[in-house]
Amino acid sequence: MIGKWTAKSLDPLLTLWLESTTFAHPFIDEQYWHDSLALVRDVYLPAADTWVWEEDDALLGFISVMDNQFIGALFVAPQALHRGIGSELLNHVKQRYPDLSLEVYQKNDRAVNFYHALGFRIEDGAWQEDTKHPTWIMRWQADQTPLA
Repeated sequence: MIGKWTAKSLDPLLTLWLESTTFAHPFIDEQYWHDSLALVRDVYLPAADTWVWEEDDALLGFISVMDNQFIGALFVAPQALHRGIGSELLNHVKQRYPDLSLEVYQKNDRAVNFYHALGFRIEDGAWQEDTKHPTWIMRWQADQTPLA
């Protein structure tokens, strides 16, 4: 179900990204995401290694890693949430990269808790001037000793 994204067209990824990101960030004006679409299409996705979760030719989730360390995207279709797709995608890249980081909006409690449950720890905070919302910088390392 997990495979490397090799298609030339980014349209399915962009459609899923827009649907998922507006769903996950109701505290940010939806127009911001529409305005960001070109940047995601032209800069971020082409610079990333992306794996997808597909079922019956339907794209249900994807994860993108930039610079062999930064998770720039992890999105699951809203109708496919709570099925383990996000965990499987994240575990897939954890097997390939020993040190991963990501940035997540502090108000996105569901995502912060999800990443924490999968071994990511908050290392720093940041401010997103474009959205006027704070984020957490979270990190996972393969050689971590689990906390008791």
